[in-house]
Amino acid sequence: MVMSAGGSTTAGAELVTVDMTGRVAVLTMTSAPANALSFELIAALDDAVTSALADRASVLMFTSGLEKFFAAGADLKLLGQASAADFHRYLVTLRSFIERVNQLPQPSIAVIDGMALGGGLELALACTFRIATPRAKLGLPEIKLGLLPGAGGTQRLPRLVGRAVAVDLLVTGRSVDGHEALNIGLVDRLEQPDELAAEATHFAQTLATGAKEAVTAIMRCVDASADLPFAEGMDVEAAQVEQLFATPDAAEGIEAFLEKRDPSFD
Repeated sequence: MVMSAGGSTTAGAELVTVDMTGRVAVLTMTSAPANALSFELIAALDDAVTSALADRASVLMFTSGLEKFFAAGADLKLLGQASAADFHRYLVTLRSFIERVNQLPQPSIAVIDGMALGGGLELALACTFRIATPRAKLGLPEIKLGLLPGAGGTQRLPRLVGRAVAVDLLVTGRSVDGHEALNIGLVDRLEQPDELAAEATHFAQTLATGAKEAVTAIMRCVDASADLPFAEGMDVEAAQVEQLFATPDAAEGIEAFLEKRDPSFD
C-alpha cells in the first residue's frame, strides 16, 4: 500500500483505492472494464481491508469507480484456460477473501450502482448492508455457464431472501433491478444515483459514531439466531449484553441518558 494525494491509499497498482473519512473506510474498485474478480483484484481488496483496519476503521464501504459495474464475477478469460487445479486455487482464494469480509467485526456496506453479478454479488452478500440504486442489476448467473456460485451464493442468498426466491434466482440466473432487490430483501436501502454516495456515507458515519462494541455484539447475536437453536442463541445474547454493561460505552450511554444529552462514544 502506498499513500496517494488527498490522504487516500492505493492497492494493487491502483486496482483499489482506500479513502478514510473519519472512521469510515471507502474501498473503491477501479479495475476496468468490469471489476472482474481476478487474482490481482482479490489481492488488492484484501490489502485494502488490511490497510483500513490498520487505520482503525469502524465501518468499511465497498464501492466502484466504474460507471456500469459494482463488480462482475470471475474473470472468464482466465477461467476459460484454467485447469481443475487452477480453478480450485482461484475458488479457495475468492472464498477466503469473501469469508474474511463476512467475519469482520466491523459493519461493512456494499454500495451498488450498476451490475453486481456472480462473485460481485457474493461479495455484496458477505457485507452487513447493501445499498443500491434503482438501475442496479444484481444476479448470480453461473447456471448459464453450467456452474453454481461457489463463494457463498447458494448459502447466503437463501438466508437473506428465503428458499423460494433464492432457488428462482439461482436456477434461472436472472438479474433483478434495485426495486425488485429491495422488495425481496436482497438490498436494505434504495437511493437515487445522484444521492447514493452522500446517503451511503451518512449511514456509514452514523454507524461509525455509535457504540462500536454494541454494534459488534448485535451482529454476533443476530448471526447466532441464524446458526443456533433458540435457547443457545438466547445464551449468546445474555453473555453479550452482560459484557457490554461493563464497557465504557455503556457507562457513557446511561450517563448521557440521565443527563439528557447526546452520548459521546469512544
